Amino acid sequence: MDMVDIRDARKTYEGGFEALRGASLQIREGEILALLGPNGAGKTTLISAICGITQPTSGTIRVGGHDVVKDYRQARNLIGLVPQEINLEPFEKVANTVAFSRGLFGLRRNDALIEDILRKLSLWDKRGAAVKELSGGMKRRVLIAKALSHEPRVLFLDEPTAGVDVELRRDMWAIVEELRQDGVTIILTTHYIEEAEAIADRVAVIDKGQILLVEDKDSLMERMGQKSLTIDLTEPISSVPDVLSDYDLVLKDETTLVYSYDINAERTGIGRLMADLSGAGLYVRDVSTRQNSLEDIFVGLVEGDAA
Repeated sequence: MDMVDIRDARKTYEGGFEALRGASLQIREGEILALLGPNGAGKTTLISAICGITQPTSGTIRVGGHDVVKDYRQARNLIGLVPQEINLEPFEKVANTVAFSRGLFGLRRNDALIEDILRKLSLWDKRGAAVKELSGGMKRRVLIAKALSHEPRVLFLDEPTAGVDVELRRDMWAIVEELRQDGVTIILTTHYIEEAEAIADRVAVIDKGQILLVEDKDSLMERMGQKSLTIDLTEPISSVPDVLSDYDLVLKDETTLVYSYDINAERTGIGRLMADLSGAGLYVRDVSTRQNSLEDIFVGLVEGDAA
């Protein structure tokens, strides 16, 4: 089942700037989707449109089957948002801040739930402290607790670990995994692409207001992933010899060749390449391999689109 269903969403701001240009995306119930894109790609506008912060100019967006414009109350009740900016009442106590957020959704008081959330986020010992007394990392924990207070079925994490400590990052990913096991749908935007690579089920890439790609992370890595073999030579050369023209070789500098190959191919060609290097009078000092990361693939997609 698709928990979030976006069809041809467009958003044009006053002045004519088109932030969304026909974005379409279906997000499954209980999955973790990483939404990646450069600054200005439309990520924040898309999230704002889903959460009801801004209205799309045209197209439809449904959350749990509810249209975010026509049935906005029902849609918003299903959504929790952890914003990038920290905006909290500085003089309010931590526990009251989180409980108040639950009350905003018209839900009954549930002290046991609030305690459970605060404990999982290592905030229980700070429950009586004023928000202004907390560190930046602790304040971000409070934002996450607020977003979870009304038991949402869709959770948006907008750059949630930007500038936070390793401990919070680890705690948050543990909570994300627990929520996913409970069937919560999680949409993550992050500049730490290695986090998306580690935790996401699928990856969506957005640029210039359009969704360029949506694919299972593992199959994306398998389909587009490449390995490169860096070859350090004992003597400098000015160009790749003609006898090696059949290989995908790049002369990085006078003593370094880079050979790219498909990790899924039956034969990599490395053995034959080594023999042909020797036949061409080139002698190898050292070799090293590197596999493409999700970041390499993401940059390639965006740059390819720009081209």
